[in-house]
Amino acid sequence: MSKGLPFNVKQCLEKSRDSALLAVETYNKPAVKFKSGGYIVLMNIAWTSLFHAIFFRMKIKPFYKKSGTNKYEKREGDYCYWELKTCVKEYFGTNINNPIRKNIEFFIPLRNKIEHKSMPDLDSDLFAECQALLLNFDMILEKEFGTKYCIRESLSFSLQLFPSTQNLTTVLKTNKDAQKVKLFIDKYRSSLSSEILESGNYSFKAFLVQVSNHQSKDALPIQFIRYDTLTDEDKRNLNRVATILKIQEKPVNHSGLILPGDVVKKVQKALGDPKIEKKGKYVDKFNQDTHTRCWKKYEARPLNGVENPANTKSDYCIYNALSKNYGYTQKWVDFLVEEMSDDKKYNSLF
Repeated sequence: MSKGLPFNVKQCLEKSRDSALLAVETYNKPAVKFKSGGYIVLMNIAWTSLFHAIFFRMKIKPFYKKSGTNKYEKREGDYCYWELKTCVKEYFGTNINNPIRKNIEFFIPLRNKIEHKSMPDLDSDLFAECQALLLNFDMILEKEFGTKYCIRESLSFSLQLFPSTQNLTTVLKTNKDAQKVKLFIDKYRSSLSSEILESGNYSFKAFLVQVSNHQSKDALPIQFIRYDTLTDEDKRNLNRVATILKIQEKPVNHSGLILPGDVVKKVQKALGDPKIEKKGKYVDKFNQDTHTRCWKKYEARPLNGVENPANTKSDYCIYNALSKNYGYTQKWVDFLVEEMSDDKKYNSLF
């Protein structure tokens, strides 16, 4: 660590970097079953300490104050430091749709849900967000303190097997704790815009494609290449490979589906939150009743009590046999926004 940094900044940086390295070490150990759990807890500590280091360097004391006073709150003689949620709010400010912020905010409640539980079968479903959490950490570390403090040089690629989604599907049928956590994950993802979901800063996804050999014998066996640095031709070739692989993918537990109530909120908001008068009161123009009329009119899903409830228009709606309810896609939300923007089509529902 640099001698030029104040002691409190240096101390927080050391704790931050050590926590992140321990998180990666925990995740990459084959014998450890509490991979995501241990990783998320340690990365929460790493991010919190990193923010504390940033605030101390900025001459900001990251301590809670007593209500209505300028005095700092203490417990057992120690200052009460800002928790990660407060740190994120102070660091990003009004930029509420920053994908890095959304990624961190995803793991704050998730840590509380899994800290006292062991659900290794969820590891594969969380990998993309976990990877982004680490890459973002090193990026902010470099931005605030410079390249020499980055941890990337301390890490190497871990040996990989090919994880199966079968275990996840099985455990979700029998483990109620896993079901609750998975419901939280899906609900959080469905609350995000498509722009954030597709951002590598929120969720890092990559295709690992085996090649026979590199052009140079001195090249690293695995190389990371950013998509935005590729030529147009390389992007077209990569997209063709990605499309082929995507066709072969099978959906797991309908990840990313939107609950009916959230569909109503999204459409109403996208329409500009219009109101209509009903029985002497002003209510939302697009509400639960309107949504029910829509799925009936456009036959997005079958009526209640039918023999085959899974007979839906899969582009718009999917039936979850486990919870015996319906989830909707972002495509359905976009479709409704377009349709309901036309007053004639809206009035035709009635």
